[in-house]
Amino acid sequence: MIRTVLLVHNFYQQPGGEDEVFATESRMLEEHGHTVVRYTVHNERITRRGSLRVAAGTVWSSAAHHELRQLMQRTRPAVAHFHNTFPLISPSAYHAARSEGIPVVQTLHNYRLFCVNAQFYRDGRPCEDCLGLSVPWHGVQHACYRSSRLASATVATMVGVHRALGTWKHRVDRYIALTEFARSKCIAGGLPAERVVVKPNFIHPDPGAGDGAGAYALFVGRLSPEKGVRTLLAAWRRLGNVMPLRVVGDGPLAAEVRAAQDSNASVCHLGRKTPGEVLELIGAARCLVCPSEWYEGLPRVVVESLARGTPVIASRIGSLAELVQHGRTGLHFRAGDSDDLVSQVTRMAAHSPEYAAMRRAARAEFEARYTEAANYAMLMTIYESVMAPTRATGQDLQDGQK
Repeated sequence: MIRTVLLVHNFYQQPGGEDEVFATESRMLEEHGHTVVRYTVHNERITRRGSLRVAAGTVWSSAAHHELRQLMQRTRPAVAHFHNTFPLISPSAYHAARSEGIPVVQTLHNYRLFCVNAQFYRDGRPCEDCLGLSVPWHGVQHACYRSSRLASATVATMVGVHRALGTWKHRVDRYIALTEFARSKCIAGGLPAERVVVKPNFIHPDPGAGDGAGAYALFVGRLSPEKGVRTLLAAWRRLGNVMPLRVVGDGPLAAEVRAAQDSNASVCHLGRKTPGEVLELIGAARCLVCPSEWYEGLPRVVVESLARGTPVIASRIGSLAELVQHGRTGLHFRAGDSDDLVSQVTRMAAHSPEYAAMRRAARAEFEARYTEAANYAMLMTIYESVMAPTRATGQDLQDGQK
């Protein structure tokens, strides 16, 4: 029985999906009877520190190392599960756990270990120039992190120093990738394949299936170029009355969305909505459109759409090609290709047995992979594998989840 779990997380200045996953997994563990010990810091501390101190602490935080060792000595967790250590906790935390004999699990919410900006995205396109390099120096050259060569050099130094120390290979017992696509990039980036397993995020409580009675297409997300917003609007300039489009969100391209609304009666910009309102909109939608042109991690909105039984039209790029099964739980189109998007929306608009089957399959996919119960079982399997006297390999774990 796993009694105590240490969860470690560095909150960003702007709340995001990683913070939500940290909170939901913490609650899930407590509701299943585990004692959860939390060690957290917040990036608001950065404003009280000099840039050199922050840079040095990004590579190795002596304070976090010391505090974590003391915390582990007091609480003796069965496992230490890290969500984010950047920038204030640093990889020194893994060394602290190893010194105390505590197994380490790290969820990889992004590509920070291989890419300075953590996104594999530069100049409007996916970029893997640094994948597999000992030091991601291209990211410094192009100032990929915060448009600053100095800030980018700090991240690159952190990655390079800990690669040289063997931190990534020898101080983490198990990495959790959110998708098979992400796992493949982790392995290409140099992580030991046997230590990288896949566990997606989950949705709780279950919102239940919707009915799609609204007969509109829905986009939910940041209105920015990498999200494929311009491709989306270009498609709807041609679609006419085939299917109305509702757009939820805000961002740098909001003015372009409002202009599209003014010139096209089929486009409606709803602005920001609460999580509950988004779920209602998804349930009533005929389909969700996810036209991203970068490597998404595991978009919560896609999982929400599956939960509501709403098919997804997704660009065939990165993890989206895996999360949405073409012809079963939704449809694919070529990323950035508005003509192909028009074709897939037209297909989705047709009233046919295929559409009804897609709604059933989307809901079934959620029930099989993205519920709290399924997620808890996966997480316990991972924890138990790193605690066993003869620790299971990642392949053993993958086989056990099939």
